[in-house]
Amino acid sequence: MPRYFFEIAYHGAGYAGWQTQANATGVQEVVEDALSKLLRTSIKIVGSGRTDTGVHCRQQFFHADIEKFFETESLIHRLNSFLPRDIAIRSIRKVKSDASARYSAMEREYEYRITRVKDPLLTGLALHYFKSLDIQNMNKAAALLLGTHDFTCFSKVKTDVNHFICTVKRAEWKAKGDQLVFSIAANRFLRGMVRAIVGTLLDVGIGKLSVNDVQMIIEGKDRKKAGANAEPYGLYLVRVKYPQKIFIK
Repeated sequence: MPRYFFEIAYHGAGYAGWQTQANATGVQEVVEDALSKLLRTSIKIVGSGRTDTGVHCRQQFFHADIEKFFETESLIHRLNSFLPRDIAIRSIRKVKSDASARYSAMEREYEYRITRVKDPLLTGLALHYFKSLDIQNMNKAAALLLGTHDFTCFSKVKTDVNHFICTVKRAEWKAKGDQLVFSIAANRFLRGMVRAIVGTLLDVGIGKLSVNDVQMIIEGKDRKKAGANAEPYGLYLVRVKYPQKIFIK
């Protein structure tokens, strides 16, 4: 059966994350319902990964096996007309039958956005953080994340992963006007990992933790020693990278 990758973006405020859940609405559930109704057959989708409740997404992918013929641009238009305003389909591409939105992904990138001033237009889209921050020390601590490490210290305690090893390729804070943006890219992320990292680095920024403390936190593998999770609404999944060989032209 033909397999397709769908590129999706969404505003996460109204959803309990990506995954379908029994007692809350996930993005996955809404999209499956829309696809199934438009194509008049039951469609199940597999996402590139989970996002937490309230987290936003600029780019994510999911795959679906669809036997029925459809015209790509028409289906994109129909889906976007049918889906709520806070979910959008950006593209649809045919892929090889063994390609997986989750397991074929090579790299994922997140951003965390902070506003240094109270900005009503960023309510629910960036964390308002008014304390003075030492960005230089925050970047020194962020550099410790680079490479392959056991990131148990930044993971939710109850999780179904087989291991906590991740390879972080980029981790950096940049000031952009009144905003401060943290970018982090890795081959995989653990549940709650980015928000825990941001909370810990903010503690470095205000002097509550030192750069050396962060090194010891990573080596100690104890979630209780790291900082509290930053609020979800400042977090964005911004990019998922795949090998070009999985796509069918």
